Amino acid sequence: MSEKITYDPSKSYTWTPEDVFELTGEEFGAILNAVRGVISTPEALRVLQANEANNIIEKLMVRSVESGVVKEVVAPVGAE
Repeated sequence: MSEKITYDPSKSYTWTPEDVFELTGEEFGAILNAVRGVISTPEALRVLQANEANNIIEKLMVRSVESGVVKEVVAPVGAE
């Protein structure tokens, strides 16, 4: 007889990107309202804006490196 597997929140678990999780409408609503409550705070809005600005800068850096405007800094051999 095999032992029943039980969830232990102190352990780490894994799953694949293809695995599917199902929520009830009540569970989905609770998660949605919790997330909306957090991201509607002034602090969260500032973080979201900073993330958006960072994404813009990263895209600009990609274009600038690819066009040769920005060049990689190469440290001299032995310099650390």
